[in-house]
Amino acid sequence: MDHDFPRPIPLRIVATGEYIPSRRIESSTFDQRWGKPAGWTRRHAGIDYRHFAGPDESASMMAAHAAQDALQRAGLRADQVDVVISVGGVMEQAIPCTAALVQRRLGLAGSGIPAFDVNATCLGFLVALDLVAATLVTRRFRRALLVAGEVASAGLNWDDTDTAALFGDGGAAVIVEASEDDTGSCLLASHMETFSEGTEFCQVRAGGTRVRLADGAEAFAAASHFEMSGRSTYRLAAQKLPGFMQTLFQRAGVTVDQVPLLVPHQASAKALDHLQRALRLPPGSLVRILQTHGNQMAASIPLALHHAITAGDLRRGQLFAMVGSGAGLSFAGAVLRY
Repeated sequence: MDHDFPRPIPLRIVATGEYIPSRRIESSTFDQRWGKPAGWTRRHAGIDYRHFAGPDESASMMAAHAAQDALQRAGLRADQVDVVISVGGVMEQAIPCTAALVQRRLGLAGSGIPAFDVNATCLGFLVALDLVAATLVTRRFRRALLVAGEVASAGLNWDDTDTAALFGDGGAAVIVEASEDDTGSCLLASHMETFSEGTEFCQVRAGGTRVRLADGAEAFAAASHFEMSGRSTYRLAAQKLPGFMQTLFQRAGVTVDQVPLLVPHQASAKALDHLQRALRLPPGSLVRILQTHGNQMAASIPLALHHAITAGDLRRGQLFAMVGSGAGLSFAGAVLRY
């Protein structure tokens, strides 16, 4: 994504879907675990409850169920999409990609429909949307299914009071297709920036080739936990966010007050409050589902979008923006006409 001012890309969000895992975890559970006063975790994390996946709820299973929800809402069959893209921040397994597992769960095993992952942590949906937009405008694909299945609970350190209560699991899906012209539904602009001085602020060191089983089971287990320096992440994000948002809206040819709805990554209550203050957003213009979902990583933005649509807060013809930050440290955003 460069700094040119692009022409709008005719693109229509056809339908969205979600999957809610079976286990609802109240914040009071963490109060009891940590010996905190009643209500401490709720005040600390800004979350009433979140859902965690059970033993039979894998990332691909949740993503496939969300996809089926979206397909039903759209009145489509699974074989009427041209590509399946998984945007989960953490894959279900190293090989093959999660999208291939989702494709099989959708009954498409013999279809030949392409399936691949986009790994951009919490920003996967926005990055995949930007990439697939080019394939739609060139007619390489006509309709794309973007899915996310996140089992954040698998990598949490339950003794870390800063992160253990912040995250939730879940599945999301969005179907997008080429529209006829840019006067209707369209992608006005997208933008991404990465500041790699923040690579160690949010990380899981195991799962790739950096930390291996050969390094010892204890070292591998420790490196499998999510590690975050919250203060460092917040400082860098607060420093870079204003310039990023200015560039995004400039590329779209709009001002923030012309965009009545902002769908953000549900990073944390503090991050959402900062975004509201920094952009001077009026009450009700920032979609918030953190309180009942937690931070669902790459599923966070498409799930917030799903809730905005199903609640009637986002209507056809309306401008809206999606924006978030992710490990890297990276920012991504998009401005669309729904």
